[in-house]
Amino acid sequence: MKTILILVSILVLSTTALGQTRKRTTRSSAPAKATKAAEAEMAAAAAVKTEGATKIANQIKNLATFLYLLGGVARSIESLDAAAKTGQAAPTVEKSKAQLRQSFTDFRVALDALEVNFRSTPALQPYYTKLTGSASGAADAETQAAAGQFNNAGRTLITVVGRLADALVAMR
Repeated sequence: MKTILILVSILVLSTTALGQTRKRTTRSSAPAKATKAAEAEMAAAAAVKTEGATKIANQIKNLATFLYLLGGVARSIESLDAAAKTGQAAPTVEKSKAQLRQSFTDFRVALDALEVNFRSTPALQPYYTKLTGSASGAADAETQAAAGQFNNAGRTLITVVGRLADALVAMR
């Protein structure tokens, strides 16, 4: 009878030992705080990245609209310049040229500010290399526009749009 009792007790003890396979541990609250801080930092970096991408997208939209309109305006100015050479003066041509030159200057200033923003913001610095040169391209276009070469200036701005698009693709 003792042997049966010993066998039953061994059998009961072995089944209870097998039933408790999960280990219980206690967690400290310190890693949770560190995780929340890291999550907040990542969210802030994502917000800055989204804001930078939005600024690039706005510049692309503005340049695309400008380039669309530039084609017709440049042709009109060229035809008015040709008419002025034959003796038919048009007083609005110089005003249109000045406004067009100012638009090129405005784009250069805006792209300079965009590059400075990307260079000075730590979350955007990895994308600065893709953006570098867009302001200098706009400055080249501004120089061409000042010389009256509006078609060439428009072509130069097309390369700037390409550079902005590349930066935007790198940010996704």
